[in-house]
Amino acid sequence: MTPTPLRLAVLLSGRGSNMEALARACASGMLAARVVVVIADRAGAAGIVAARALGLETATLVHAGDRGAFERVLTETLERHRPQALALAGFMRVLSADFVARYLGRMFNIHPSLLPKYPGLDTHRRVLAAGDTLHGASVHFVTAELDAGPVVLQSQVAVEPHDSEATLAARVLATEHIIYPRALAWFADGRLAWRDGGAWLDGRALTEPLVEDFRAAATP
Repeated sequence: MTPTPLRLAVLLSGRGSNMEALARACASGMLAARVVVVIADRAGAAGIVAARALGLETATLVHAGDRGAFERVLTETLERHRPQALALAGFMRVLSADFVARYLGRMFNIHPSLLPKYPGLDTHRRVLAAGDTLHGASVHFVTAELDAGPVVLQSQVAVEPHDSEATLAARVLATEHIIYPRALAWFADGRLAWRDGGAWLDGRALTEPLVEDFRAAATP
């Protein structure tokens, strides 16, 4: 008997490339889930156009400056679709502790840095300014503290001498499209769980994230 697919909601603010990667993984069977709604917090977000092109249900909830009111509408919208997991995919709103608590253990984010390094914005610029030789992305459980939840899976790419913010961002983004569906597939399959305030994989606590090394795939 085929298991019922995980009901997945995706929240975004921009172009939605990670949403598309998740939707492709669902369609291929690599991720045993179904995207039940894609929600944007910005009118005209390209990700909503992309979601509609994929035949996905969408909603746009414009933030008017009152976070409490926004989160009430967001919660109502989500509950109509009964998601079992939430994927933040370039969602640029900081969520309240109350909202996070409601979905704790089943809300994920993909962040373009090797957390705990460089939480927040402008990660590629900060990596280049620091002279780092390694960069990447992190899939983590969302907690109330920004970009501080337990990290499940990371990608690693080399920072090349000729890199600009744009070239480095593009190389990291390509790895995001691989590791985000992979980590969510573990969750959908019951292998990944939130337990005792941390991430557990295959019945064992993850004391440090798993790492996929993409340095060999660097563009010459």
